[in-house]
Amino acid sequence: MNIFNKAIFKQSAIILCFLLAAVGMHAQTIQQGTASKEITDAMNNSANEWNKGHLDAFMSLYDPSATMMMPTGPVGMGGIKGLYETKYFKDGMPKQNLKYTDMQVRMLGADYALLTGGFTLYGNNLPERSGRYSLVLQHTKDGWKILHDHSS
Repeated sequence: MNIFNKAIFKQSAIILCFLLAAVGMHAQTIQQGTASKEITDAMNNSANEWNKGHLDAFMSLYDPSATMMMPTGPVGMGGIKGLYETKYFKDGMPKQNLKYTDMQVRMLGADYALLTGGFTLYGNNLPERSGRYSLVLQHTKDGWKILHDHSS
């Protein structure tokens, strides 16, 4: 191979590397967009289930191994459900409606994401309450599931 052919080969290899990187970044952007939509749709569906009084359906967004950070430290699914049943539900119905706002998804790898946002509890002639949350989610065969919930 002469010097001219070596130079063309080297330039072609560099261009190919840049093209592969661009394709990879485009695929990652598509994955981010798809994951964001799936996660925000799942969150909105869970809020709809909450508002209908379907606590178990709302809880199905949580992975069975999920934890929630409490003032005393993390608790598992029993503690999470117990919190919702005792503080936020009465006679099988939520004391107030739930809505999520400002949802931002940040991918933490191919199958993991960090979701941050706000929540608002409203209605039933009670004072509106709102707060912020951060959730770590994992994509599973059953869709996105919450692994850890830190709400305040």
